[in-house]
Amino acid sequence: MRFSANVSILFKEVPFLERFGKAGEAGFSAVEFWWPSGEDLGEVEAAIREAGLTVALFNFDAGDMPAGDRGLVGDPDRVGRFRENVPVALDLARRLGCGRMNVLAGHEKEGMDRQEQLALAGENVAFAADAAREAGVTVMVEAVNTLENGPYLLYTTGQAVEFVESVGRENVKIQHDFYHMQRMEGNLVATLQENIDTIGHVQVADSPGRGEPGTGEIHYPFVLAELERLGYEGYVGLEYNPTTRTTEESFGWLPEEGRGGDVAVSNLKL
Repeated sequence: MRFSANVSILFKEVPFLERFGKAGEAGFSAVEFWWPSGEDLGEVEAAIREAGLTVALFNFDAGDMPAGDRGLVGDPDRVGRFRENVPVALDLARRLGCGRMNVLAGHEKEGMDRQEQLALAGENVAFAADAAREAGVTVMVEAVNTLENGPYLLYTTGQAVEFVESVGRENVKIQHDFYHMQRMEGNLVATLQENIDTIGHVQVADSPGRGEPGTGEIHYPFVLAELERLGYEGYVGLEYNPTTRTTEESFGWLPEEGRGGDVAVSNLKL
């Protein structure tokens, strides 16, 4: 099993561009991140290359995340911003050799019919997927919990699967976050078994506090062992808020020799 550090949520002790170096120093060979809004993309690329890292995944522009935005594709007033970002983001993906990108669906828009909004979001994801195919990129669509993220459009695995099927593109899959789905539906392993063929990327945090694995109610030895048994070959993204004083201290469950390559679930300290 391979792990990638999400530097948009980890290593927040230092500025964004310094987090890539921190991830490398901690033993990781791969990272992921949200759209680096406000950052110079050339500097982002340089920081990644200097740290010698692989990029497992990053997000398309999802709006002002700190202010509460969670995606643009379902908002008719902001579709233009998303479509303008697609070629820019895909160009960065090409330069970084990144083969997976995530689209956040956004919030339900008051006064707009839900099915019309989902159809609009689907059209925009299809637009991104068609452009991404030429770059060899697979587009992810993520279900997100509404307890912390407001009235998000897709908040169960079933909704995400139905949405991906409606888009009708072979290079569109689900980004499956165990933390979000534990908050919204539970039944993690059975849901994983039913949908493994649709899952293109996985992320972890523990519930309910979104801390590192082992700090909450999710029995990750069992969940990750089943993911391993099912033959998942992608990265497992660490998208959690450390409960420790520093980010580095939160990696006690993940042996350093397992941060830069494959590690068996049985060797995790969970």
